[in-house]
Amino acid sequence: MTNQCVISGTGLFTPEAAISNDELVQSFNAWIDKTSDADDKSALYSSTAFIEKASGIKSRHVVEKDGILNPGVMHPLLAERSNDELSIQAEMAVNAARQALEQAGKTPADIEAVIVACSNMQRPYPAIAIEVQNELGIDGFAFDMNVACSSATFAITNAKALIESGQAQSILIVNPEICSGHLEFRDRDCHFIFGDAATAIVVEHRDVATAKQQYAILDCKLETAFSNNIRNNRGFLNRTHPETMGSRDKLFVQNGRKVFKEVCPMVAALIEQQLADTCHKAAELKKLWLHQANLAMNQLIAKKVLGRAATETEAPVILDEYANTSSAGSIIAFHLHRDDFNTGDTGVICSFGAGYSIGSVLLRAL
Repeated sequence: MTNQCVISGTGLFTPEAAISNDELVQSFNAWIDKTSDADDKSALYSSTAFIEKASGIKSRHVVEKDGILNPGVMHPLLAERSNDELSIQAEMAVNAARQALEQAGKTPADIEAVIVACSNMQRPYPAIAIEVQNELGIDGFAFDMNVACSSATFAITNAKALIESGQAQSILIVNPEICSGHLEFRDRDCHFIFGDAATAIVVEHRDVATAKQQYAILDCKLETAFSNNIRNNRGFLNRTHPETMGSRDKLFVQNGRKVFKEVCPMVAALIEQQLADTCHKAAELKKLWLHQANLAMNQLIAKKVLGRAATETEAPVILDEYANTSSAGSIIAFHLHRDDFNTGDTGVICSFGAGYSIGSVLLRAL
């Protein structure tokens, strides 16, 4: 266990547009009315009560809402930008990054690497990370990476390793998630799950960190296990199978019950093992900043780790406002809910999702 690296700043970009459950349900049910031949359509309808019971989600921010709420469209409508314009994903990333740099007391000249880590890149290349690097005026290197909802914690682990190996001293991580773009809003079981947001994290060697608030990275623990229970088959090879280009699995699909049953014990066991490996006890954890996918999942995981039900202060929830923002969720929770975190306090940022993938970062406030 080493603690040469710290998180010295975070940032959050929240799109202005928001969609309430009531709005989303009205749009979905209008689409059912328009497309279904069933005599009794009530069984096909969605409802606000169903959404909140299933997920704890009440609203979500999105990059564009009119297309999503149009029963004839049911997806975001975004104007295509020329190759000479900043991409929308890079734009979101840059907004979050500037906040994180300011909080860390850094300028772009201080940063030596950029990692863009998120579930879906809007293009294969050039890397969104290099575009962000260019827009901010950062020297050094940049790369994209994708471990679905665990992308942020895997990126923190990568940044820590790069710093400890001497490749860089200050690294910017950005998680621009446009989840509304890969969500099927015509699927009752998942049309409510995702929202859009971008987060940013500055990871530095302790010797160069100057921020007033710093969080030592005590340990990172990662795990993956292959599963088809969360999947998205959109890709450049889709055109080679023209007969299935429009298939349902070309957007987000999941078997929610299996995910819940299989992932929760995996996550709890990983955190417990991490605590044991680093000679920490669950009772020492002041915060569990968990992946914001489903309220019941987080409550169960926290209960397994702590041996009791966690309070809202111990396991902060942001998915009621933001919904599931994939890799950004646990970082939003960390960004918004650490004001009561004092010197010596210990907490865990943990994310989990498709793969399956799990990443856990053990922190101590300095």
